[in-house]
Amino acid sequence: MKITIVGTAYPYRGGGIATYVERLARELQAEGDEVLIETFTLQYPSFLFPGKTQYSDEAPPQDLRIRRSVNSCNPFNWLRVGRRLARSEAELVVMKFWTPFMAPCLGTIARLVRRNKRTRVVAIVDNMLPHEHHVFDKVLAAYFVRSVDRFVVMSEAVLREVELFDRRKPKTLCLHPLYDNFGAVMPREAALEHLGLPADARYMLFFGFIRDYKGLDLLMRAYAHPWFAGHNVRLVVAGEFYNNRSRYEELERELGLTGRIIWRSDFIPNDEVAYYFNAADIVVQPYKSATQSGVTQVAYHFEKPMLVTDVGGLAEMVPAGKVGYVTPVDPDAIAASLIDFYENDRATAFRPGLLEEKKKYAWSNMTRAVKGNLR
Repeated sequence: MKITIVGTAYPYRGGGIATYVERLARELQAEGDEVLIETFTLQYPSFLFPGKTQYSDEAPPQDLRIRRSVNSCNPFNWLRVGRRLARSEAELVVMKFWTPFMAPCLGTIARLVRRNKRTRVVAIVDNMLPHEHHVFDKVLAAYFVRSVDRFVVMSEAVLREVELFDRRKPKTLCLHPLYDNFGAVMPREAALEHLGLPADARYMLFFGFIRDYKGLDLLMRAYAHPWFAGHNVRLVVAGEFYNNRSRYEELERELGLTGRIIWRSDFIPNDEVAYYFNAADIVVQPYKSATQSGVTQVAYHFEKPMLVTDVGGLAEMVPAGKVGYVTPVDPDAIAASLIDFYENDRATAFRPGLLEEKKKYAWSNMTRAVKGNLR
């Protein structure tokens, strides 16, 4: 098939969306499809982007066809891109949708593509509505939903969100595939040496962009439990601040955690990800709200136990007692599970479950969902 993916890709940084789009393109290519990624000339205006930079300093991928063509803020651009894609030979246009901010751009392009009566448009929906709500979210989301032929979602929570806007169009639930492109499992000691961390400590990992809804403050309060002060367990926070950094620094002082948290508060490039996961004993996602999380799929790849909170679709992907813990959104509950993990050597008990569960998350499942019945 000739397939065009519209979404974030290089030269934008390989966070969750860019990593997903590029990995999906590679899987489609491996199956014999001809794939073009149409990415952005402008993704977000700089004043709307909370991080330090949107752009990657890594080498461009040599195995992917990526064209920078889409300006998220220019309606004339949407018309040009949509008309061009409608004239192309693509049988399928795949749109990655994660925020209503992109709805006018992607929805307009999709409408123009579908006018040719030949190309089908499928949306892979990360979130229908954002974790941090804005007044026009529902109006924008509805505009996008009306523009596509069908949907692929990665959790029951997102499926319910999409069905708030549409109950007629086909929807396929396919769990988020593994992020298996960050390197291999390596000895813990080698990872710790690379990161400059002492081998005699144990490490809990909070990984990814730091935003309020991800609940780092809950984990910090859990970590302030007296048990941790008496054991050589350290918390590693690896990711760039997308919210007020001073808030977390003040909380660190308030809880008496100064010097006990290992802050690696810059964007973690792709070639460094493996070291953090291989060094960790457990990956903690104390989210206050969620749909699904790519961090879970990195943890599965590196066969690491997880603690997640019971929000959104996280519990769907982390069977409690088999690969880790599902807790209430509560610091005391989080602390109790982490203490149980270390006191009872649960890493050994969870390993068979991790090896079994990770088999469910093949990228071939996602390509089948994306292609639907077009083959």
